[in-house]
Amino acid sequence: MTDPANLTTASGERRRADRVVDADAYRQALARHATGVVIITAAAEGVPVGLTATSFSSVSLTPPLVSFYVDHNSTTWPWLRLADRFAVNVLAGHQHDLATRFARKGIDRFADPTRWNPAPDGTPLLEDVSAHLICTPHTTVDIGDHTLVVGLVTDTSTGRGAPLLYHQGRYGRFLPHL
Repeated sequence: MTDPANLTTASGERRRADRVVDADAYRQALARHATGVVIITAAAEGVPVGLTATSFSSVSLTPPLVSFYVDHNSTTWPWLRLADRFAVNVLAGHQHDLATRFARKGIDRFADPTRWNPAPDGTPLLEDVSAHLICTPHTTVDIGDHTLVVGLVTDTSTGRGAPLLYHQGRYGRFLPHL
């Protein structure tokens, strides 16, 4: 196992941190950061799979790359990683129930009341989302207790509505300053 206090700087230089914050303090600090909410969907061996992620971000414009992280303990990731395409479904402000559903274990996430349709290539696309980004897998890297997944965006579509946000363990909607 890697010592979490051994770090590599951006220049590739190895250094040792004097201390590493404990997991609870780290989690509490990160809860103060509002994030967008997405559901990653794919068809693995013809079966729709998906998971909720709040660790989604853009990586590059040229080429168009996006990323998200998956916990090593995810029961969905082994299936998701088999797919040759996946969709990032950017959730709209009213879709907190869907985010919760895709974060739960042991249920059929695509059963009613989930509304979705397959893309022409079979990738499940959730209905009424703010945007879809269709991706092909580009890179995966194991980092800490998660896997970083980078996708090459091959197609997009946009819907209406403000995005769903996640902050301090709760879902909310974006309200712009006037």
